[in-house]
Amino acid sequence: MLPTRQWVIPPPRKTLVVGVADMVVSNDSSADIVTYSLGSCLGITVYDPVKKIGGLLHLMLPDSTIDAVKAGTMPYMFVDTGVPRLFHAAYNLGADRSRLVVKVAGGAQMLDQQGIFNIGLRNFAALEKIISQNGLRIHAADTGGLSSRTVRMDLTTGNVSIKSPGADSYLL
Repeated sequence: MLPTRQWVIPPPRKTLVVGVADMVVSNDSSADIVTYSLGSCLGITVYDPVKKIGGLLHLMLPDSTIDAVKAGTMPYMFVDTGVPRLFHAAYNLGADRSRLVVKVAGGAQMLDQQGIFNIGLRNFAALEKIISQNGLRIHAADTGGLSSRTVRMDLTTGNVSIKSPGADSYLL
């Protein structure tokens, strides 16, 4: 006797991992893009919901002028050199500037609970400035605090989920 229902298991989704001071932009709607352990770093996502093009940048510092050599070899490390590259990579795949949804997470005060360096806050301020100067806006943000975050973007839907240690995942 045959079973009355059949179990259909969808194929596993691809996971594109973004390292520290790295970026991934893709038009593969069967993929997720993820970055782990954002402390004072920022994870910036862009997504065109019509073309299903998305990207994720994991940056560390606000201003590349502190180390021009490093900025040349690792441009995704800095807000001022990484963010333009993120947008241009999305545009090169066919994303439309007017449709881009921008979301941001991270910027915690990791190992700096007294707020002496404020790297996370400075990263977010530098990002807001560059976004504003280019006539864009941040649609959602989860920044600050004292916990690290993992950011995952589903390229089918553009949904961005956040996971912190000891907490449930939630949509940004």
